[in-house]
Amino acid sequence: MSTEVVPQPAGPPGAAQRGRLSDPEAERRVLGILIQYPEQVDRVIDRLKPHHFQDRVTRRVFEAILTLYGGHGRLSYSRVYDQLRKERAFPDIERVLLDLTESFTSPGELEPSTELLLAAYARRRLLEAAQAIEQMVLQETEGTVAEYQARAQEIIFEAAQEAAGLEEEVKDLMEILGRCYVRLMERREGTHSYGLLVRYPAIDYLTTGFKAKDLIILAGRPSMGKTALALNFAVNVAKRKVPVLIFSLEMDDEQIGDRIVISELFRLHQTGTPVSSLEYSTRMDDAKFAQTQSIFNELYPLPIKVIDRRGLTTAEMRAKARKVKAQNPGLGLIVIDYLQLIRPPRESTKNWALVVGDMVREIRDLAGELDLPVILLSQLNRGVESRENKRPVMSDLRDSGNIEEFADVVIFLYRDDYYYPERAREQGTEGEVEVIVAKQRKGPTGSAKLRFIREYTRFIEVTPEEEPR
Repeated sequence: MSTEVVPQPAGPPGAAQRGRLSDPEAERRVLGILIQYPEQVDRVIDRLKPHHFQDRVTRRVFEAILTLYGGHGRLSYSRVYDQLRKERAFPDIERVLLDLTESFTSPGELEPSTELLLAAYARRRLLEAAQAIEQMVLQETEGTVAEYQARAQEIIFEAAQEAAGLEEEVKDLMEILGRCYVRLMERREGTHSYGLLVRYPAIDYLTTGFKAKDLIILAGRPSMGKTALALNFAVNVAKRKVPVLIFSLEMDDEQIGDRIVISELFRLHQTGTPVSSLEYSTRMDDAKFAQTQSIFNELYPLPIKVIDRRGLTTAEMRAKARKVKAQNPGLGLIVIDYLQLIRPPRESTKNWALVVGDMVREIRDLAGELDLPVILLSQLNRGVESRENKRPVMSDLRDSGNIEEFADVVIFLYRDDYYYPERAREQGTEGEVEVIVAKQRKGPTGSAKLRFIREYTRFIEVTPEEEPR
């Protein structure tokens, strides 16, 4: 007869565990060195904060050192003593300072002792994060499991970021230029592009590729082709074995899959057995079925992930994107379709424009965190319809203001045949799309011409003979 072992709660940390969460000796060594060797303060002042000191007394001594450093820039035993006495920080100040300074401590111990303090603080923050997650889950709230998971990842990420410190904030120009030179040589030799190329030469020429950490807004009126172009970008990137993540907040995963297949079917027009989108959606003969199978076989290996859950918040998208990035370290592009379908935070007291601005900023932060470009699709407001010149401008961004402010690149789509089909038919410009790069922090603005094959939701380059004379 087997006996089931019931796990017991861990309870509060024991003495050994607490020892790993603090290092009183390291705290005293750091303070003793700073008081005896005031010139050493600059080495650690940007990394150490009062919360790194677990003991209340040593924390107050360090706060006095910070106050003096900020006010006078000079430290000494007597100045620290006077500051603590003025603050009435704790009793027997003289004995405490003598304990910190009476034993000889070499300045060489400052750096390793500081690292011990930072490591102990990192462990405390992770423990606090775990406890916060436990309390969140145990509380009786109406949150979903997905919301709990998203918040838990956010808590852990914040704890890890805070514990990481600021040691990498200041970078030497020689180090920066060294990396820039390596990238220059890679571009010269053709082994690496400046940004992520989407294989539309006219667009790649304008942008030199989408840059890591950038937020790219792709905007247009409904049915202008935003989703189609974003999917074309995604497939072209994935064909170079760069993993792509697509958040589809409108279409389900099979709709996305069908649109990708239909877009690729356009290539069969160059063969003797073209397959129309209507045939793909109904029945086809054996020859066309075999051709379609070949398209499927080409698409199967593409490293594209699709999340098609509606009503996601930015926090939930960040959590899911982090998970995909952890599983696919080479993740190179995220597409979000589209901004106006992202669910805002609950019980926000801000007006809608500010809420949208916050969501856009959080998505840009995600691009920076994961070190990749994010393409965020967005609707345009109806104001464009009332103007004679219907080419989009920045003010046409729906719920605009913060969208434009936080975006690194803003791209608009404009089709003349969308508004003036008769004129486009007469001029032979049906399907012609103007891709307007209206904002680009790291490059020029301008426009490129593509042609939209509506039946196949496919964008292609405009050939020279098609260019208007």
